[in-house]
Amino acid sequence: MKNPIFYFIVVVIVAIIIVKCFFSKKAIIKRKLKKTEKKRIVEFKAGDVAKIVGKVEFVDAALIAPLSKRECAYYYIHVEQKVSSGKSSYWKTLVKEELSCRFVIREEDSCAYINDNNLKSYIVQDRNYSVGFMNDATDNLEQYLHSRGHESEGFLGMNKTLRFNEGVLEKDEEIAVFGHGVWKDATQLKLPAEYGRILEITSPPNDAVYLSDDTDTTKKKVIKAHADSNDYNFEKRYKQNEKRYRE
Repeated sequence: MKNPIFYFIVVVIVAIIIVKCFFSKKAIIKRKLKKTEKKRIVEFKAGDVAKIVGKVEFVDAALIAPLSKRECAYYYIHVEQKVSSGKSSYWKTLVKEELSCRFVIREEDSCAYINDNNLKSYIVQDRNYSVGFMNDATDNLEQYLHSRGHESEGFLGMNKTLRFNEGVLEKDEEIAVFGHGVWKDATQLKLPAEYGRILEITSPPNDAVYLSDDTDTTKKKVIKAHADSNDYNFEKRYKQNEKRYRE
C-alpha cells in the first residue's frame, strides 16, 4: 500500500494543474471571449455589450518590440529566472512589461477603439528566448536586461538560467475584443477626423474589457441548439445562422 503522503502529493499536483488550467489569467480571458456573443461592429447599437473581431490598424507610429524588433501596436514581455531552493526550484519573475500605442480594430469599413484602462488581455507569446549553461545572452537580450536593472550573469560570471517570452499585436493581426459599445465621432476620442463615426469600447458595469489574439477567441462558430435532426424549422434556422456567420 502506498504511503498516504504520496496520495496527498498527487492530489496537490492535480489541484495545481486544475487551478492553472481553469483559473489562470489566460484561461479566464479565453473563456470569456469564446463564450460571448459575437457581433459585427456595424451591427452594434449604443449600449450593446458583445464581442467584436477585427484587424489591428495603427493610429500612432508603431512601437518596436524590444526583443524581436517587430513593429507592433502592443507588446507584452515576461522574463523569469530559475531559482533553486534546497531540492526544489521555481521560476521567479524579473520583468513583466506591457506597452501599447493607439490603435483601432477594423472590420471592413467600420472601426472600434478601446478607450478604457480596465483591460484584461492575453497576447500569444510567440517569441521565446533562453539563457543558461553554455548559452550566453545575445547582445540584444543583455541590453534589455541591463535597461531593466538586471544582468544575465551571476556569481563568478556564470550564466543565470533565464527565459524570455514576448507577444505582440502586429498590423492587420486579427483580435477579439469584448466590451460595451457606444458610437462617437472620432474627434471626440481625439482620433483623426477621417475615421468618422467609430465604436468606443469601454468596460461594462462590474466587468472589464477583454482582448486576445489567440485564434481560439477569434474564429467564427455557430452554436447548435438541441433539436430533432428532422425538425425543418431548426434546420432552416441553423442554415440562416451559418450564412450570417460567414458574412
